[in-house]
Amino acid sequence: MKLIALISGGIDSPVSSYIMSRAGAEVILLHMDNRPFAEDKSLDRVKELTEQLRKVTGQEMPLWSAPHGISQEVIHKNCDNNYQCVMCKRIMQRTARELAKKLGCSGIIMGDSLGQVASQTLKNIRSENIGLNFPVVRPLIGYDKLEIEAIAKQIGTYEISILPTTGCTIVPLKPITEADPDKVKNFDIAIDLEAIVKNSADNAVQL
Repeated sequence: MKLIALISGGIDSPVSSYIMSRAGAEVILLHMDNRPFAEDKSLDRVKELTEQLRKVTGQEMPLWSAPHGISQEVIHKNCDNNYQCVMCKRIMQRTARELAKKLGCSGIIMGDSLGQVASQTLKNIRSENIGLNFPVVRPLIGYDKLEIEAIAKQIGTYEISILPTTGCTIVPLKPITEADPDKVKNFDIAIDLEAIVKNSADNAVQL
């Protein structure tokens, strides 16, 4: 079983990759490069996390990066502001799906923990997955933050993930928590979702 894991510089995604590696999955990592809406050092953090995951799992865990800043700009210009995170997730998962097909992966690993942040409510997860038609594994879905942090500390990723950062600078002040599927479908058209995903996936590079 080969899976592609979306990895950020945060606490959750490295833990989800670790758990699935323990479950027997061969894991490939994909970082969505959010610059200019993230600091340059955000990519360095992901590289550090990757090295630690390699050390603790014994896996090669190839690391890929795909451009995401331009996608964020298009969302910002064409969608309701409070839908930024939902549409961001739609693009990330579809980019992962396209790269997964190219690399022979059979599913996507996400670090979602139900209700932990606005984009991870059940209604938002449903809207983020409309039309994806590809398996998504969420090993942390029922974990609370303290449980996730405990695993991160155990595997040595926690101290890397909590280094000071500005985070994503395009996150709306009041993100939607109950996304309307019909609005999401209309936003897909407004941003030409498939064209954005193709550009992102076509420009993904292995680091």
